[in-house]
Formats: sequence, structure tokens, C-alpha cells
Amino acid sequence: MIRFFDFLFSLFGLVILTPILLVISFLVFCTTGGPVFYKQIRVGKNNKDFVLYKFRTMNTGSDRKSLLTVGDKDSRITNIGRFLRKHKLDELSQLWNVLKGDMSLVGPRPEVRKYVNLYNEEQKRVLNVRPGITDYASIAFVDENRILALSKDPEKEYIETILPKKLELNLRYIENRSVREYFKILLLTQKSIFRIRVNSPSPILRETNHF
Repeated sequence: MIRFFDFLFSLFGLVILTPILLVISFLVFCTTGGPVFYKQIRVGKNNKDFVLYKFRTMNTGSDRKSLLTVGDKDSRITNIGRFLRKHKLDELSQLWNVLKGDMSLVGPRPEVRKYVNLYNEEQKRVLNVRPGITDYASIAFVDENRILALSKDPEKEYIETILPKKLELNLRYIENRSVREYFKILLLTQKSIFRIRVNSPSPILRETNHF
């Protein structure tokens, strides 16, 4: 049933949002002179790699310096990229991943292989379902970039603190995965996009504990 909703919503979204997607593509190309899309190998369901698509928000080759984005003032982010990231518009291209079946609208955010290799056996259970565009962890850590910007060692902070908490929330979702949870997370995501910031303890974070 969830796959049915994924296919229906992603197809509808791509059709309805076509004018916006074309405008974003035009702006990215004209202001940066590089590729419109950023393609990155992520780990999906059953531990299989797939190509994730995002509108490019950084200068080309930025991922060779670091896989993490540190704060809104990260020098690698382009001017149009800051706007797209602020309003989550760079994620819209992932509707194509959902339509193809690589991803779901709701599910654990797909990681790069580097971080997946650090999962313990329990954490690897997140690979039993399709990764998603949004989930409880995405909502809870909507300000992740700012958290990392305040850290002396962003990589260590991400691996030792943020990633384990994200995976804990991912596993809670998987254990209670249902159509009801699917729509609940979509609604909570809509709230977060409209500037409801999640800081513990927050109403949204508290809701993640009530399954």
C-alpha cells in the first residue's frame, strides 16, 4: 500500500511541479554554469547502491573535500544553493528516485557507503526498507548543519552523536511502519518546512516517542 502511495504522489508531484522544476534547473545552470543535478551513490534497500538525485547546491567537486555540509555559511554552497536548501527545494528531484522505486517518500534517509559501513548489526535493519526523502530523524535534525558548524570536529560529532540518534529514530519508525505513520510523518515534515524548528524537547520530537 505504501508503494502505491509513493508511486501516486511522486508521479503527481513531478507533473504538477514541472514548471517549478524547470525554473530551478534554469537558475542553477545560469548562475553556476555547471550541471543542474548532483548525483551521489547512496545505500538503499537490501544494502544495494543507487544513484540519488538532488538539485546541485554546491560548487562542483565539493564532495571531494567533505561529505558533510557544515552550517549555512559553508563556502562550498552557491548563492542559489542556499535558497534551495533553506526551502528544501533541492530535494524535489528525489521524487524521480521515488517514482523509480529506489526510495519512498517516507523512510530512513539514505547514507553514503562510508557511514553505512559503521553500522552495527542492529542498525543495519534500516536497510530492510526503502530509504526515504523524509523521516522522524530528518525532522528532529532539521538544523543538523548548524549543529555541525558549532562542533570542533564535525565528522566526529556526526559519527558519534548524530548518526546513532538518527538510526534510533529510524528503527522506531521501522518497528511501527504503517500507512498511518507514513501520513503522520508527511504532515510533520510539512510543519517543519514551514519554519517549525525542532529543538529537544519539542512537540514534534515528543511525538516521535508516542507510537
